[in-house]
Amino acid sequence: MIKKRTRDSLKRELRSNPTAAIGVVLLVFLIFGGVFAPFLAPHDPTTQYSDRTHQAPYGFGDQSEQTNFVDGEMVTVVEDNSGTMTHVLGTDANGRDLASRALYGLRTSLMVAVTAMIISIVLGTTFGLISGYYGGKIDSATMRFVDVILAFPSLLMALALFGILGPLTLSAPDPFVQAGIVNDRPASVPFPGTVTIAISAVIWVWIARVARAEAISVKNEEYVTAAKTMGMGDLSIIRKHVFPNCFTPILVLGTVQLATIIIIESSLSFLGFSGTTLSLGFDIAQGRDYLGSSWWISSVPGLFIVGAVVAINFIGDWFRDALDPDTQGEGR
Repeated sequence: MIKKRTRDSLKRELRSNPTAAIGVVLLVFLIFGGVFAPFLAPHDPTTQYSDRTHQAPYGFGDQSEQTNFVDGEMVTVVEDNSGTMTHVLGTDANGRDLASRALYGLRTSLMVAVTAMIISIVLGTTFGLISGYYGGKIDSATMRFVDVILAFPSLLMALALFGILGPLTLSAPDPFVQAGIVNDRPASVPFPGTVTIAISAVIWVWIARVARAEAISVKNEEYVTAAKTMGMGDLSIIRKHVFPNCFTPILVLGTVQLATIIIIESSLSFLGFSGTTLSLGFDIAQGRDYLGSSWWISSVPGLFIVGAVVAINFIGDWFRDALDPDTQGEGR
């Protein structure tokens, strides 16, 4: 699928672009953390330590004195929320380890992002190529439908679809726990099915527009005309000639849209529509009432979201600079 010339261009751009290298390293690190969360998480993300609530990250926090009335007498209580290595990123209001919850929440975000993007690319590329290649009424009907979806904000459309479909969370056995490799971790992996479908329904239209534009450009090339003259069928022409020449812009757009998917998924989780509590957006929502005192409850999952979005955008820029002939050589 990826030609040698394309691979060489990607390697050359990676060597000359430090931000691309940073994005690759950061994304690999985050993917590794999400996939192997059962190994890397120091605690069960659902376990509540009632004696360790609001514990600050390691290196933060201090002792504080509070005076309360107990049995009619003034009693001074010393509270210590100093961070420890036991909970290196701190704990939330229920005493749950934030490092463990962030890793499992990242796992959820990555699963939704990858699944939604695969669905979006399949749908968008299929409809876009057929629409652009055949044109006429097929193109008009498809693009008017796409325009209707694009007329609504992505988050609003996702919320509407969630309301129509209802909550659906699939639960798959965690392979590491089922194999007995790790213990004392959640036995299943929650997968927000409705959220994934809703996000796919608002993302595929962007892929379709790009695929359509590329198909319109390619279908008038001489090699496509020659293929028709030789008696090659339309589907064979689309598969062998049109799609390979549309792959690069679809790849670039799909990579950038991964960041959008993570943001939408986190937003839906923040609003309570995820269907699982092991989500970065859900944890941010849980900490919004404690921003003044326990800022880390929302900040830790927020930093994971920022890291994933920045890494994906760096990689998207790398793909664009390496594969777009209009930008190659700029700044050099």
